[in-house]
Order: sequence, then structure tokens, then C-alpha cells
Amino acid sequence: MQVSMLTVAAASAGLFALAEIAQWRRNNRRDVDKVGFMPWRGIALASAGVALLSLALWVHGGGGIS
Repeated sequence: MQVSMLTVAAASAGLFALAEIAQWRRNNRRDVDKVGFMPWRGIALASAGVALLSLALWVHGGGGIS
């Protein structure tokens, strides 16, 4: 269980980094009319929350979840 929580935390942190890079690229685009449709800020916030929760469960030892 602990290894899987650490894997989820690492994957969520990677998704957070990807979403932040995509949001930065959206903010610095050349063509103002090409907005896109992905909610990168929301994806980044959700993945950060999942990463923190799974990291806390990993440190705690699973939280009694089996």
C-alpha cells in the first residue's frame, strides 16, 4: 500500500508540473485568439491536492486502508 501511495504522489506531482508548464505556455502565447479548452489551473490544483493527500497517507503508513 505504501509503495502505491508513493507512486500516486509521484504521478500527481508530474501531472502538476505538466499542467503548470501548459498554463505558462497559455499565458505567453503569440496568437491571442487561440485560447484552448483545457482547464490547466484546475488540473494543477486537483493534482496538487491528490499528491499531498497520497503523500500524507504514504508517510502515515496507509491510514488503515487495506
